[in-house]
Amino acid sequence: MDSSPVNWEALDALIIDFAKSENLIEDSSPPSSPSLSSSPSLSSSSYHSRLIIRQIRRSLEAGDVDAATDLVRAHAPFVLEDHRLLFRLQKQKFIELLREGTTEDRGPAIDYLRTFLAPCALNAYPEAYEEFKHVLLAFIYDKDDQTSPVANEWAEKRRYEIAGLMSSVLRAHLHAYNPIFSMTLRYLISIHKGFCFRQGILSPISDLTERLLLEERDPPAIPQESLYEAQPFDEVDIQALAHAVELTRQGAIDSLRFAKGDLFQAFQNEICRMRLDAAMLDELVREYCIYRGIVESGMQTLSEPLKGNPSESGCYSTQDGSLDVDYSSAKWSNSETSATTDMSSMRGTDVELRYASDPANNLEDCSTSGSHQSENLRLLRNRSHVAGERSKRKRWRGRHDELGHISDIHFNRCSKQEVSTAMQVASATISKAQQGVENINGEEKYEIVLGMKELASRGMAAEVVEEINALDPNFFAQNPVFLFQLKQVEFLKLVGLGDHSGALKVACSHLGPLAASDPHLLKPLKETLLSLLRPNEDALVTGLPLHALATSLQVAFGKRLGIEEPQLVRIMRATLYTHTEWFKLQMCKDRFESLLRIDSLKENSTPVLTSLASSKSNTESCNLGSSQVTISSTTRVSDDGGSPNQASSRDVICDENAILKVMEFLALPRADAIDLLAQYNGNAETVIQQIFA
Repeated sequence: MDSSPVNWEALDALIIDFAKSENLIEDSSPPSSPSLSSSPSLSSSSYHSRLIIRQIRRSLEAGDVDAATDLVRAHAPFVLEDHRLLFRLQKQKFIELLREGTTEDRGPAIDYLRTFLAPCALNAYPEAYEEFKHVLLAFIYDKDDQTSPVANEWAEKRRYEIAGLMSSVLRAHLHAYNPIFSMTLRYLISIHKGFCFRQGILSPISDLTERLLLEERDPPAIPQESLYEAQPFDEVDIQALAHAVELTRQGAIDSLRFAKGDLFQAFQNEICRMRLDAAMLDELVREYCIYRGIVESGMQTLSEPLKGNPSESGCYSTQDGSLDVDYSSAKWSNSETSATTDMSSMRGTDVELRYASDPANNLEDCSTSGSHQSENLRLLRNRSHVAGERSKRKRWRGRHDELGHISDIHFNRCSKQEVSTAMQVASATISKAQQGVENINGEEKYEIVLGMKELASRGMAAEVVEEINALDPNFFAQNPVFLFQLKQVEFLKLVGLGDHSGALKVACSHLGPLAASDPHLLKPLKETLLSLLRPNEDALVTGLPLHALATSLQVAFGKRLGIEEPQLVRIMRATLYTHTEWFKLQMCKDRFESLLRIDSLKENSTPVLTSLASSKSNTESCNLGSSQVTISSTTRVSDDGGSPNQASSRDVICDENAILKVMEFLALPRADAIDLLAQYNGNAETVIQQIFA
């Protein structure tokens, strides 16, 4: 399966907003523009509301109905005015009283039955009284009897059902939606899974997505009875919501009723019903933040080898000082005090990345040769330029619950946890020719890469070339496009300063020879030389996107040092690609991509030279959605994606109303409706008649 390019700057903004919104980093500034909240106070209120909902969920899952009810009464008393919800809470409380008592001591349960449950059952909803009489059977059937008529009432899964229902209702009423990135990830992974299933292909990221997006969803919020007589909703909205979050048509109508016809609010209510593994998501975000220099790494180099003894994080050091991870002891915890992975552990508010490095800790001791000492000194030459950026990094504090915490245990994970840390050093990937690099410890490699990124983003191309040549003389020989781009930056910078002779010297010495060896670079060279005719202060900015170049350089040179990209980027690339391909099949535009910032994540900020050199064209975006007429296209998933070629049966013009009619009457996905219409010349009535004939 192919992958889609990711706009790293847009992803940075979403990740920072997520970390701030969830209070994962120590930062006094409010979340930035990607947040749905329009002000810092609203953002803070949303975070506090999410904490309250989280605590109510945990109380109900633990069987403490009184604690949950008290929290609801304190923060959202109007929710308890809905007798349907109140009856469900009281019924669960009755079961918990029976669970706590003995066969001989049923007094508290009987008193509660008379005082609260019976009166509420008379006014909750039509079926409530029958449910009330049914739950009375719990008096005579034991909780361990799996064949009893009330086995479901006794089951602990009922706790999770009522907890999920209350979470859905409170989230909607308090507008305590998850941060944008969290909703975007849910949505993209859901579409990715659906696309792979429909096309019959294996997902390349299933090892991550199967653990990250949980199978169960919270129950939907129940619309008020007064809303059942609401005006009919637009069929376009019904179908868009139903297929975006995998609802039945009636489910989509109920969701729109609860949201009083607001499509985007209904969508947020539904997308937040999907559940993510919070501990795994936090670790993925943390890994990304370390890789991008957003937060401190927290890395501490061990001064002495562990000599084969396990560390607290489950890691062993072998005799040669390399790292060996004991995956059998790796654990995931969603508790307040720890979230341990195969390579890291979080204790309290401190994050420690433990690893066994080379025996020497100081650069001066890396080698006894003068040449190696000289190279190591050269690495520090430009460090003053990035010291300011390093001081701006935030401190990762992790997820904490200021309202108190009840352990939330989900699933046992016996398999290897494949979420790597940004500091993982795969020494086997470093070529033997890079002797100077081999003698630099892991943390220094990480700082070097971030330093290169910062220098490149500031347009300090000459300094970047100098440092890379000092570290790896073969890098530019194997990646000439990067050298061309950096020299292009140097050229434009000199033009902007008015030094035309210096700029031409760079062009003659570097740009010309590089273009002569690669025909793809001739056109960019000509366009670059045109800046001599119209020099201006913005030549550097308009000539080449520096942040995109800096990111590409970070990824490429980081891999040379054995630092892999974050797993989160791997997820985003695959899911953005399948999102594009999915809506090609639907032949429409995604109604929700702007809300979730998916369009900004797809904006191509990658330097054009990279795509020229690799001879890969950009992914074609879907732009057919807003029109009332859908024109079938021959654009299909790439052959290696395994999708069938259906172009011959879809090259017809399909009216949007016909598509919606077939989707509504036959309860079909949009792509299937289009395929059927294509077989019958776009006539919806004929399709329906043939199906029911």
